[in-house]
Amino acid sequence: MEVQAKRRPAAGSAPTGEGGATGHMRSILVDWLVEVAEEYKLVSDTLYLTVSYIDRFLSSNAINRQKLQLLGVSAMLIASKYEEISPPNVEDFCYITDNTYMKQEVVKMERDILNVLKFEMGNPTTKTFLRMFMRSSQEDDKYPSLSLEFIGSYLAELSLLEYGCVQFLPSVVAASVVFVARLTLDPDTNPWSKKLQEVTGYRASELKDCITCIHDLQLNRRGSSLVAIRDKYKQHRFKGVSALLPPVEIPASYFQDRNE
Repeated sequence: MEVQAKRRPAAGSAPTGEGGATGHMRSILVDWLVEVAEEYKLVSDTLYLTVSYIDRFLSSNAINRQKLQLLGVSAMLIASKYEEISPPNVEDFCYITDNTYMKQEVVKMERDILNVLKFEMGNPTTKTFLRMFMRSSQEDDKYPSLSLEFIGSYLAELSLLEYGCVQFLPSVVAASVVFVARLTLDPDTNPWSKKLQEVTGYRASELKDCITCIHDLQLNRRGSSLVAIRDKYKQHRFKGVSALLPPVEIPASYFQDRNE
């Protein structure tokens, strides 16, 4: 069964049905939650915390995939209460699922998530580190600050879709995002500077696996059927950065350690 956000008929379907949750179903859920966050004009930190809560819950709890959407909206409800000045209420999150779930079910799942999290809700996310690293990546005028910020946000959100990125620390993902963002804007210059190596604490060689994953996402080699984030960043307010593409291959020299 497909569930769509009632106020946005074009919203993507959220995962429901029989069987257990999979990495692909998680990706579909995250793609849909991006649209929910847009619908309710939530700040980006709310989205990142939502996905973090989902992954922390799933790391220790098996869940039937027909309850995966319930987990998603309940996690976003908690994240909204933590981050938003005026968070949507429980009824809003029931409504966005076309009332697939009753208020009591959302409240119960909210309680279950909080118990699993042990009420530790303020964990750092990729967005937390991205803000810090982006400030250092704008050390000169080579990279237009707004374009760099938008493409960094775009790549970081793409990383939320990819189950393979869960294995990486948020700081690793954020550093890798900065690398790929700078590569996209200036392919002919090594994107990893000595200053970035010092600020992030990572050499480019240590980031290679994560950089490759994000690079593949950007080139549509992964998650190509999920379009909510790409469509979001096609908009004029984000300077259409999802249309920008990096070189197909990253020069091997860019992964060499910066010692100068």
